[in-house]
Amino acid sequence: MNTNPLKQYFRRPEIYLKLPSGGKFYPAGSIDLPDNHELPVYPMTAIDEITSKTPDALFNGTAVVDIIKSCIPNIKDPWSIPTIDLDPILVAIRAASNGTMLDIDSTCPSCNEESSYSINLIGLLTSLEAGNYNESVTLNELSFKFNPFSYKKINNINMVQFEIEQSIKNLENITDTDARQAESNSVMQRLNKLSMELICESIEHIATPSAVVSEKEYILDFLNNCDKRTFEQLRTSAVKLRESSQLKPLDVKCIHCSHEYKQKLTLNVSDFFD
Repeated sequence: MNTNPLKQYFRRPEIYLKLPSGGKFYPAGSIDLPDNHELPVYPMTAIDEITSKTPDALFNGTAVVDIIKSCIPNIKDPWSIPTIDLDPILVAIRAASNGTMLDIDSTCPSCNEESSYSINLIGLLTSLEAGNYNESVTLNELSFKFNPFSYKKINNINMVQFEIEQSIKNLENITDTDARQAESNSVMQRLNKLSMELICESIEHIATPSAVVSEKEYILDFLNNCDKRTFEQLRTSAVKLRESSQLKPLDVKCIHCSHEYKQKLTLNVSDFFD
């Protein structure tokens, strides 16, 4: 096959990204990590733009997967990306595609005036860190080792959560009292199950004085039968680790009334070409 003479004009990496995870938590073969641990990040293509605007692909997560494959080809299986790397990856792709400055609109909670603010994405990247998943949590005789979710797991959880939220909204449409109560009980059971599964998936293993238990069915059985205080401590630890790796709210000072407040920041691939 002849070499395309236009190949030298193909897109090239715009920035290089060091993952907060350092490449840990990726299954074998899911990432090709260079010796310097810097992943080349390419700008999005016209096909990527179409993908980013496809509702079904956005809902089921395949849009994010396809765009990451296109822009960071060293990541062979984006479904395996640990969530501690997901925000930095999306920030890097946005910076490579549309420049390092991102404009956001924010409404001041004090004066209700809306203003536009610019964010330096490279500066944002340097501020993102991974939670400390090396340390274990010890409760009595048990030691709990946590791990981050993969993108596949968190996407599946989000889809289940969306379905539960839709069921909650539909409760008000059920006129029969008994039927509404039965559906309400069913929704509550699904919420409880999801809460248990979230904590279970966050735990890599539980070490006892005589064994290390990594089987998910055993860990879930423990969570269903441990005391409330232990469960709450584990949930708090898991939540803190997840939040430590997420995009932090921005410190904003209103240009109209000088009120200082926090602005939540989220990055969606559907907005990358706006």
